Amino acid sequence: MELLNFTGLIIIPLVSSPVVYLAGRLGTREITLRGRSYLVRVAAFLALLAAWVPFAASVRTLFLDGTQEFNVSTIWLRVDGISLFMAGCVLLLGTLVILFSGSYMAGEVGEEKYYAMLLAMIGLMIGLVAAGDLFNLWVWFEAMAISSYLLVAFYREQSASLEAGMKYLVQSAAGSVLVLMGIAIVLAQAGTLDMAQITEAVSGSAVNRLALLGAGALFMIGFGVKVALVPLHTWLPDAHSQAPSGISAMLSGAVIEIGLIAMLRALATLTGFALSWGILLMGFGALNILYGNLLALRQTFVKRLLAYSSLSHVGYILLGLGIALSAGIELGAQGAFFHVFNHMLMKGLAFLAVGALMYGMFLQNGSHRALKIEHLAGAAQKYPLAALAFSLALLGLGGLPPLAGFMSKWQIFVAGFQTQNAWIIVLMIFMALNSVLSLGYYAPLVNLMYRREASPKVAAGKPLTWTIALPLIVMSLGVIVLGFFPGLMDWFTVAAGRQFMQMFGK
Repeated sequence: MELLNFTGLIIIPLVSSPVVYLAGRLGTREITLRGRSYLVRVAAFLALLAAWVPFAASVRTLFLDGTQEFNVSTIWLRVDGISLFMAGCVLLLGTLVILFSGSYMAGEVGEEKYYAMLLAMIGLMIGLVAAGDLFNLWVWFEAMAISSYLLVAFYREQSASLEAGMKYLVQSAAGSVLVLMGIAIVLAQAGTLDMAQITEAVSGSAVNRLALLGAGALFMIGFGVKVALVPLHTWLPDAHSQAPSGISAMLSGAVIEIGLIAMLRALATLTGFALSWGILLMGFGALNILYGNLLALRQTFVKRLLAYSSLSHVGYILLGLGIALSAGIELGAQGAFFHVFNHMLMKGLAFLAVGALMYGMFLQNGSHRALKIEHLAGAAQKYPLAALAFSLALLGLGGLPPLAGFMSKWQIFVAGFQTQNAWIIVLMIFMALNSVLSLGYYAPLVNLMYRREASPKVAAGKPLTWTIALPLIVMSLGVIVLGFFPGLMDWFTVAAGRQFMQMFGK
């Protein structure tokens, strides 16, 4: 049955998207408006629950039969360890975000558009990671970007939200043009856009190596905008801080990582330059780590602080991948993919916990104000669950043992020392020092929430609902359990790391 293989993971969210939108447009009377709000929430949540069925079937097929290929008209999908790993990350975070959004987005103007575009974005991200040729990779990438633009600018009555959406649109569009130019160069040299065939075609001596190197540079810059490589990151703090909290969690926990996978897929077709890409990834990784930490230290708004910290965590992932490419150490790739999952879990939890606090302090009082650091004072008195979840997320992001973030950083650290390369060992020390530096802006937030004197905003806040609390509990448990038992993710990260090495011919 078609829906029981990987294509079902894409079809179910994409088909459900217009259905949810139309369901939300039924009727105009006030009693109908309340009913349709409940209807779109339930329909969106059930759609993602249904998508777990083909995901489970795809996992079983992958481990029994290896890499699979599916054809939908002219679209080829290749399902391997990376595709399935990223699909699992997107599906898990998307399910929890939709559950969280039930109360958070209730009553918002255009609520049906929110759920419809979120479902579409989830389906498009899953399609992107499995694209089998460069052109369809670009099409999936553009479609994902369009859905995310609309969600970033969801609060269209707020000028800051529109500005953030426009900045995101312009910079991403410029990056997409560069990617398309890179694809044109590859097509001219290889005569095909199928990723497997490109690798074979460009391995001969008849191709222009300089042109292919230029195409690789265009891929790094074009996709680098979405990945938020410094200095291509300037859209990120505005987009993450102005979007609804559930979308902030998706942007930071999934969208930038999906952009990274797209970049890696494109670069992997040019395998003759694997060493060069590895060095570049490590260079960008070090720059992202330092710049993200320094910018986060000076922030006064909580969501902007979390957005800048995402830059540094992209840097950790890039370091692990760069080590794998430059030194052939598979553990580096495994650690990088483990950190992809942990960052999704921890940063998603952080943004949802902030959203829970905003819901209690502001949204239930009819305000869409941004949460400042000073508003967190004494938050644990009235919102103990949200404060605990936020604390676990922050300390995990800071690499405090025995939480999940420490374990994935440790894998990358060990892989770096296994290279026995002096420059890479220096980078590992640099990474460790920056991880400690990040506690300089994470720890004060935790301390502030447990003060005895609550801020006026906390004192005037209202209670949270169970749909907001449940995702916080699930993700908090994940951060703790993976810290104590990191081996639980080996079955997934090992497959993804091995596929990454195979992609680049290592």
